Amino acid sequence: MAQRQMFYFLLSVRRCVQLPVASRLCSSSPQNVDPAAENKCLLESLSSLGVDLSSARRRHPGVLKRALTNEQGLARFLQSKGADAAAVASIISRFPRCITRSSKHLQERWSLWRSIFQSDGEMVEILSRSPESFFRSSDNKNLEENITFLKSLGITPKDLHRLLTTAPRTFSNSVALNRNMVELLQSVCASLGGDNEKEFARIIISKNLYIFIRSTNRIRANVDFLLSEMKLSDSEAQVFLQSHGALILDLSHESLKKNFQNLRLKLRSLGCGEEDLRKMILKFSLVLFMSAQLLNTKLDCFLDAGINIQQLILKPKVLDFSVENIRRRLEQLRALDYDFQKQGIAVLDMSNKRFQEKIRRLENEL
Repeated sequence: MAQRQMFYFLLSVRRCVQLPVASRLCSSSPQNVDPAAENKCLLESLSSLGVDLSSARRRHPGVLKRALTNEQGLARFLQSKGADAAAVASIISRFPRCITRSSKHLQERWSLWRSIFQSDGEMVEILSRSPESFFRSSDNKNLEENITFLKSLGITPKDLHRLLTTAPRTFSNSVALNRNMVELLQSVCASLGGDNEKEFARIIISKNLYIFIRSTNRIRANVDFLLSEMKLSDSEAQVFLQSHGALILDLSHESLKKNFQNLRLKLRSLGCGEEDLRKMILKFSLVLFMSAQLLNTKLDCFLDAGINIQQLILKPKVLDFSVENIRRRLEQLRALDYDFQKQGIAVLDMSNKRFQEKIRRLENEL
């Protein structure tokens, strides 16, 4: 009985004074412990670090009820890597589960990330912006295996860096799941008569960093739909999927079909055929990310300004700007009696800085 009481006492205690990690004890007795209540000693410890407790409660409330955590060890670890007190407090506030990671785990994970990043300072910046990317998964072995697997595909350090910072869930997947995606891409290459399946998959991954966090069923359905609707030859399909086409593979299948059909109907209403549809998508596949309302609004803005649809098919990237930006540029050019039929629409595809310089030159010519 005495051993059982001691066991429950040790589970209920919480660190309240600054002793080595996992050594600070709470004075609560086992009889008074409420497992559903927040750990007062933990709250005090987090407050001393400047943690926003209201933010922590919203994100991971269960963490604040834990008996054993490593917030002080985490703080010392991050500070040893160059993080200041404000950065540590922000990281814990936005991803409280990080205080459940042991010091050994932190060191192992840091070493794995450090094999990709150039400096500790760069990693601290990433953690400050997105603590979830580093702390979301606790499986260091899986992370190591994924890094090894992706490197074996020829994924460059630059793209590994981008994957970790942009799509960190890739490294939470099992290696088997990621391998399934690569095998799917390689099978697409083989079906199109490609002779370098590994390179085909690598290029698509580098173009679309989110592909590993989508299902193979979605990617397969989207590939089949695009190839069927666009009537591409095998060589055209290989080029398309390794360039602009890679970006739209992770769209939901229903959205892809809906947006594709809307674009087709809109172009038909303007006297365009299937070849015009193909041209526009091949030149600017991101047009398929646009909803019917957004696409129609943008096209109507250009058409109302005297630009014809063939000009837009040849330079569809002008559709990438926001509706507000498009309208503002068209108004500025209209005020200068700019003739789109004579001078073309390349001016609308300029960066904001270059566009304003162009406007000043046009004003000086008046």
